[in-house]
Amino acid sequence: MLDFELTATQRKHIITSLFTGVFVLGISTLGSAQSEKEAKLPAPSATEDWSFRPPLVTPGETCTQPPSDAIVLFSGQSDLNKWEHPDGSPVKWKTDGDAITIVPKATDIRTKQKFGSMQLHLEWRTPDPSEDKDFNRGNSGVLIMGLYELQIYESWNYHTKIYYNGQAGSVYKQHAPLVNAAGKPQTWQTYDVVFEAPVFRADKTLEKPAYMTVFHNNVLILNHVELKGPMVYQGYPKYQFHDAKLPLQLQEHGSRVSFRNIWVREL
Repeated sequence: MLDFELTATQRKHIITSLFTGVFVLGISTLGSAQSEKEAKLPAPSATEDWSFRPPLVTPGETCTQPPSDAIVLFSGQSDLNKWEHPDGSPVKWKTDGDAITIVPKATDIRTKQKFGSMQLHLEWRTPDPSEDKDFNRGNSGVLIMGLYELQIYESWNYHTKIYYNGQAGSVYKQHAPLVNAAGKPQTWQTYDVVFEAPVFRADKTLEKPAYMTVFHNNVLILNHVELKGPMVYQGYPKYQFHDAKLPLQLQEHGSRVSFRNIWVREL
């Protein structure tokens, strides 16, 4: 044991020296560990992907105009030959400039070309509400693959009564929209859709269900929702095997709904 006492200043000096040594040692150890960790990381080039060059696509001048790789399905009278009624007969709906309007009782129309997964842009307009009866105001739909219905309806400000999974923007009787983004009657509205087609196994059983994402008037209303099967009015949807590609169909439900500027990008 030491037989002398340290002054307060001496004790403070010793404590400071010890702390400084420990701190420096800690920094040195940390720096060494960091260097070792960095040495174990791969070179930056190891995570650079040069295997696939995405193809060039020229976007439309506005968000509603088709990009360079789109398939234009309707932009006016000249595109009527891309459509037919389900029985194969020529389209009987009324065209006016760049729009086409449903003729009641003329039945649905569908594309002659078949599609699977797609990006779809479509513009639609409901008529004067006084033209239709309750529960049929602006009633129509977009049936992707002729089976999976995105509902069209006069739903502005909830002026027209209907169950919520039957209003505009719903996957009919499956998913109500997250929000009601419907515009006023007689004004043009937009749907932008990303549709992932279902996948079936070789034995015709379902491997992966269909999914749908929808923007209504530029508002996200359905976010990658899983579809339970094709649209049914009564009962519950259930998947049945079908072809990987089928026509896109527009529904005639007695209301004079109009359409324009329809295009798709195959995915």
